[in-house]
Amino acid sequence: MSSRTLPLLFINLGGEMLYILDQRLRAQNIPVDKAKKADWIEDDRRRVMNDIITTMFNKKFLEELFKPQELYSKKALRTVFDRLAHASIMRLNQASMDKLYDLMTMAFKYQVLLCPRAKDILLVSFNHMDAIKDFVKDTPSVLSQVDETYRQLIEMYTPLSSGEFQLIRQTLLIFFQDMHIRVSIFLKDKVQNSNGRFVLPISGPVPHGTHIPGLIRMFSCNGEEVKRLQFRNGGNYTGVLGEGSFEMFGERVIKLGTNMYSVSRPVETHMSGTSKNSAQKKSVNTAPNPLAKEELNMLARLMGGMEVQKLGNADSGFRVNLFATDEEEEEALISRPDEFSYDVIKIQATKNQQANAELAKIMGDFTEEAGEPCSSIANSKGDDLLAMMDGL
Repeated sequence: MSSRTLPLLFINLGGEMLYILDQRLRAQNIPVDKAKKADWIEDDRRRVMNDIITTMFNKKFLEELFKPQELYSKKALRTVFDRLAHASIMRLNQASMDKLYDLMTMAFKYQVLLCPRAKDILLVSFNHMDAIKDFVKDTPSVLSQVDETYRQLIEMYTPLSSGEFQLIRQTLLIFFQDMHIRVSIFLKDKVQNSNGRFVLPISGPVPHGTHIPGLIRMFSCNGEEVKRLQFRNGGNYTGVLGEGSFEMFGERVIKLGTNMYSVSRPVETHMSGTSKNSAQKKSVNTAPNPLAKEELNMLARLMGGMEVQKLGNADSGFRVNLFATDEEEEEALISRPDEFSYDVIKIQATKNQQANAELAKIMGDFTEEAGEPCSSIANSKGDDLLAMMDGL
C-alpha cells in the first residue's frame, strides 16, 4: 500500500463534502423567524463554507496529513469528517451525517474507478481544489491556505512515477472495496447496479499517451514493423485525452471531481441488499482493540486544533437536513444498520496531563495565519473531539 494516499483521500472526500453541503445549504428552508433579513441564508452559507475550509486547510493539520503514513481506518476517517462537518454553526444529526458520508465516499470511489490513468487521480484532486478555491475567492486569508495546499500537492505528487500512482490507486480501491451504497443519481444515470456496484464504460476517449485499441503491430528482431492486424475492440472509442494541467492553473481536461450537484436534483442513498443483511448478521466484537485505541490517541493529537468551544446559547446554530423531510431523516435514523453503532473507546488523552498540554498547544496553533481568530473555533457549538468519539 502507498504511504502517500491519505492527503488525496482527505482532499477529495472533503471536496465532495463541500459540494453536498453547499447544495443543501442553498436548498435549506430556514424558519421565517430566523431569517431576519433577505441575505441571511446566503451569509450563513458562506460562513459555514469558510469555517469548514479554514479548518480543513489549516497549516499545522496539513503538515501532519502530508507526512508519509498509512491510511486511517474507516472509523477514524469518519471521525475526522464528523469533526470537520461540525466545524461551524451548522449541525447534522446522525442520519444526515451518515448520508453525507455515504455520498462522499461513493462519489469519490466512482471517480477513482473512472480515471483513465492512475495519474489522473491528481487531476481529480485539482478539480476539487479548483472548486474549493472558488468557494473562498472572497476571503483572502482562507484563499492563501488553499493556495499553499496546491503547492504542497504539486511538490509531492507531480514527480511521482506512473507505477507510484498505480499503487496509490490500488490503495484507494482497497479502502473502498467493501462500500456498495446505492445513490439515486448513479442509479438514474444507469452507472450503478441495484447491488451498489458500478458499471464501467467501454467507450469514450482513451488515456493520454495510448492508442485506440484495435491494431496489432508485429516487429522484426531489428525493430522494423513487418505486419499489421486489425481486430474489433468491442467498444466505441472517440479519441485520446489531452495531458491536462498539473499546475495551479490550467485546463484539467477531465470532468471527474467537478460538482455534480450544480444542477439541483434529489439524491438518495440506500444500503445494498447484500451489505444490509451482512450488517444485521455481523457480530460486534466488544473487546476494545488496543491498536484502535492507539490510532485514536494519535488522531486526537492530530485533531487537537479542531477543538471547539461550547456556547451558552444552544440556539445560535442551525440544523441542516440531507433528507427531503424530517420524517425521512427520523426513519433513516431508526433503520440505521447495527454496524454503525460503535462501542465507546476510552481515549488516553483524557487521563494524561502531558497529552492534555500537548493538545492545548496544538489547539493554539489552529488560528488563521493573518492573526484573525478562526471562526470555526470561536463560533461553533459542537461537542469536543473526545465526547464525539464516544459514538465510535
